[in-house]
Amino acid sequence: MEKVTISQLKNGLSAYLKKVRAGQTVLILDRNEPIAVLERVTNKTLADDERLARLEQAGLIKRSKTSDPVGALSKTKAPKVKASLVQAVIDEREEGL
Repeated sequence: MEKVTISQLKNGLSAYLKKVRAGQTVLILDRNEPIAVLERVTNKTLADDERLARLEQAGLIKRSKTSDPVGALSKTKAPKVKASLVQAVIDEREEGL
């Protein structure tokens, strides 16, 4: 995988796009920190996106509106439970006798 800075990419965009068309992947760096990957789009990539769009239109899925869906999950609060887990186990055991 070739590494390139933003300024190098801007100055030689056509050359890097030619490399990507040939199947090479380019890692884009900002002050030596990886920020993006430039890679060829395949028919599978397009088909997956179209499939997600169809599922969303059918109401079977809902895409995340956040750029960090995992982080959004960790911010949700657990529901408050009024029942006791211990009491539920005791009740279940008594029903089984």
